[in-house]
Amino acid sequence: MKVLIVYHSLYGHIRRMAEAVKEGAAGVKGAEVRICRVPETLSPEVLHKMGAREAQQAQADVPVCTVEELVEPDAIIFGSPTRFGNMCGQMRQFLDATGGLWSKGALVGKVGSVFTSSATQHGGQESTILSFHTTLLHQGMIIVGLPYTFAGQMRIDEITGGSPYGASTIAGGDGSRMPSANELDAARFQGRHVAEIASRLFR
Repeated sequence: MKVLIVYHSLYGHIRRMAEAVKEGAAGVKGAEVRICRVPETLSPEVLHKMGAREAQQAQADVPVCTVEELVEPDAIIFGSPTRFGNMCGQMRQFLDATGGLWSKGALVGKVGSVFTSSATQHGGQESTILSFHTTLLHQGMIIVGLPYTFAGQMRIDEITGGSPYGASTIAGGDGSRMPSANELDAARFQGRHVAEIASRLFR
């Protein structure tokens, strides 16, 4: 049973969440988990001006994904930062290139799930994941979120991401806040949950 994690991370927050998702999914017996990133559409000059060049260089070891790689796995878990309450442009462009897969029904019946990040506590995390689901439904995928059996999303003793729609993290206005222990636990839980459901369907 194969799980693919596809993400875009400008400053490293989503990449850290993706690694935690992978840890969770890899703990399911029989799961083969891969992680890749969508192509970057911004030039090196723009990335440098945005202060993201160092974070991008740190991801050089992560392979760049092609749309054809979405065909083989039984489950695909997507990670995207929030841009005005929606997925980032890099992820949107990648998904917009899957029309050929849609015409063949190549993703029908696969498990799909989403995690995200935003700068602020109410920065559109839920709307990003929900709007992402629209694309997955058009592809015929089976959507899986983050159930309330992960009790960490109900915490009120600290500021934290996470909702029944999926794991999330809060980066802070200057991007200095990295995912908390609770947010990483949510990502691991979601990875494991998705892999367990995909395993049942696979059997």
